[in-house]
Amino acid sequence: MAMALRLQRLMVLVLASMVVGSVSLSHHPDEISRLPGQPHVSFRQFSGYVTVDHKKHTSLFYYLVEAETDPASKPLVLWLNGGPGCSSLGVGAFSENGPFRPNGKNLVRNGYSWNREANMLYLETPVGVGFSYSIDNSSYLAVDDEATARSNVVFLQRWFNKFPQYRQRDLFITGESYAGHYIPQLAKLMLQMNRKHRIFHLKGIAMGNPVLEFATDLNSRAEYFWSHGLISDSTYKLFTSACNYSRYVSEYYRDSVSNLCADVMNQVTTETSRFVDKYDVTLDVCIPSILSQSKVISPKGLSEAIDVCVEDETVNYLNRKDVLAALHARLVGVRRWEVCSNILDYEVLNIEKPTISIVGLLVKAGIRVLVYSGDQDSVVPLMGSRSLVHRLARQLGMNTTVPYRAWFAGKQVGGWNQVYGEMLSFATIRGASHEAPFSQPERSLMLFKSFLEGKHLPEVF
Repeated sequence: MAMALRLQRLMVLVLASMVVGSVSLSHHPDEISRLPGQPHVSFRQFSGYVTVDHKKHTSLFYYLVEAETDPASKPLVLWLNGGPGCSSLGVGAFSENGPFRPNGKNLVRNGYSWNREANMLYLETPVGVGFSYSIDNSSYLAVDDEATARSNVVFLQRWFNKFPQYRQRDLFITGESYAGHYIPQLAKLMLQMNRKHRIFHLKGIAMGNPVLEFATDLNSRAEYFWSHGLISDSTYKLFTSACNYSRYVSEYYRDSVSNLCADVMNQVTTETSRFVDKYDVTLDVCIPSILSQSKVISPKGLSEAIDVCVEDETVNYLNRKDVLAALHARLVGVRRWEVCSNILDYEVLNIEKPTISIVGLLVKAGIRVLVYSGDQDSVVPLMGSRSLVHRLARQLGMNTTVPYRAWFAGKQVGGWNQVYGEMLSFATIRGASHEAPFSQPERSLMLFKSFLEGKHLPEVF
């Protein structure tokens, strides 16, 4: 009953927002004339705020990059980073699959930007992340998955008032890491609202190295460490019997870490070494802290500080006054833009609530689902994601339509994939880290293009 009332109130908010007058795109106040240091491009960019709670003056920040060619015919793709509490602007747009990457005082083109295939919308969510803010500081307290989904769906509908030409456009939601919680819950809410009024033209979701089921995802870390030679046989046995990783995380967030789990995790940490990046176990150079977005998955109690030997150019760039002015961005209640929020108090135990069952509901509703894994990531390893997708397919009675096989990007193997029915698939990206588009941009773009087009990944080069 309570859920029905909340949904009804949300529908009233959304429908009321639909009558608000929209602004002509040709004279849009949110258009970015030019980002400082930006090379010449033919596509348009927009950024600004959408108020999702007028009472608390809560506004979410977005960055829209139109498709490079023929944007009117291309779908709209929403991108969400995880954390919870990390920036889709700084991580997704400026480090992974956006059109530019900071390089000193300038921006350089990303030749594998996802706006080659779609209109890309990056959202800094929940409130307190990046440039998103609230005048009421209580908005940053006890934020949970349900509240995040509600804010995101209100954002989308009110954003359509700014950009009405996208209202009937095919919509896809993509993201990574803790977005394995954000995306299914947002999509479920969108489908519920569509039952009364066709508001969203959601076609599919794609999630990279996502947290979908707490125990399966986190406990696969032990097998990954052992199979890649990061821990010994004896430590692997302890890590799978005496204290597995999900138990440790549960104890940590309840301030009740047992001596047994503390001893096991100290042994694991010693053997894996603080000089190996857990987000990309084959990388032999240190990486920017901007890539460390799994705040909940890797609690502070066990994760080593990342040695930042490369200047974090995104942080420097996004804190420049001329860049803030160009983005129409404001710093409210904070001194600096940060990759991951220091003011957001998220209900971290939400991580224990599985979202894989919601993914099943989406598949049954006709929403295409892709789960993909960078195969060098030990934070949310491919073993857990692959087993969850396979188990879901069995539960739904879906037959394999494309058997597990290699796929190609150019003349090299891009990864492996398996397809169930026409609506559910799993793929790996060979050589990719937790942030796949950052570490394997060409292969990630091939995967993204095939997903949007509803085509099978190429099996020959």
